[in-house]
Amino acid sequence: MLKSSIGKKSNKVKNTIERGAVRKFAEAINDPDPIYLDETAGANSRYKWNIAPPTFPVTFDAGTIPDMNLPAKGLIHGEQIYHYKRPLYVGEDVYCWMEVKDYYEKSGNFGDMGFLVVAKYGEDEDGTLLFTEERIVIINEAARKEMAK
Repeated sequence: MLKSSIGKKSNKVKNTIERGAVRKFAEAINDPDPIYLDETAGANSRYKWNIAPPTFPVTFDAGTIPDMNLPAKGLIHGEQIYHYKRPLYVGEDVYCWMEVKDYYEKSGNFGDMGFLVVAKYGEDEDGTLLFTEERIVIINEAARKEMAK
């Protein structure tokens, strides 16, 4: 169904890691670590600056993959894994894009399901890779039927 999407990529989108957004995110995940918010704690850390929480890239805009029209209903968050080259610093710009890495199908107790593997990449303004995120989106049988129409 989505095999033809493998290898397709979005265009890069600039995201700025704003202090207020990091504060809201840290509060939402209930992580009060001062490294995220307290400027003195950041300056005294091994990074010499405040950093964003490890799952903060979930908030980044990574563009839209052409011809990728997933339904609004019937998607299940399967798995999400982050790999970092270094922490993300509050105030820096991160340029993100996505790529479809794989698509496969399995049958189970809840019918036929599709598994879409999407990678998100983030790099600094010099083009140095900062992180990768791999996400598996499970597409339930009803959504797959809707997409096939």
